[in-house]
Amino acid sequence: MDQEILNSYSKLNDLNVSRETFLDFENYISMIIEKNKKINIISQKTSSKKSIIERHIIDSAQIIDFVDFNCNTTTDLGSGAGMPGIVVAIILKNMKNSMNVHLYEKSYHKSRFLEEVSEKLNLNTKIFQKNIFEIKNLETGTIMSRAFKPMPVVLDLVYENFSKYKNLIFFMGKSGKKIFEKSKNDWDLEYIEKKSLTNEDSFLLNIKKITKKNKKRYNKN
Repeated sequence: MDQEILNSYSKLNDLNVSRETFLDFENYISMIIEKNKKINIISQKTSSKKSIIERHIIDSAQIIDFVDFNCNTTTDLGSGAGMPGIVVAIILKNMKNSMNVHLYEKSYHKSRFLEEVSEKLNLNTKIFQKNIFEIKNLETGTIMSRAFKPMPVVLDLVYENFSKYKNLIFFMGKSGKKIFEKSKNDWDLEYIEKKSLTNEDSFLLNIKKITKKNKKRYNKN
């Protein structure tokens, strides 16, 4: 394999990611760049190959240690162009893990793109072109949320719409600490925090348990 390709993904050396995975990443990136010429599936600011690798692929791949491998499914909320869902599906394929990755994306064009990628790379995915807020009693293993909705909205969604799940992974950006601390006013959270590989101001949260805090209601009358 080209040394330049290996160097591009060197930040993933400590994770369980094979060389074959990098080739799938390269094919996936080519599909993103090609599709992005026609429709805006990722931001033009991060649409160069270098940016896609650093800002999207490596950023998404770093959560693989948080994914519960003992479950049949993992779910990506608002998958967009497939980060992290497609990235995780690529890693699972090359690990010979048969877990199914459920990708929720209400955009028709992005959903079709996810199907094209899944077919070309032979991934074990299921794409739902639906608004996940309208679906109840969902069951899954790991839930992934990256650049989807604000943390309080996602916590409420998971609490209300998922009847069964193992853990919830959040990608938290620069303002993440404030949002996280504020969220803890309303929720009791059992979690593990991990520093991001791609940005010193960012971090990951692996939340195992979500409990809504009971707040006293005062009657004005």
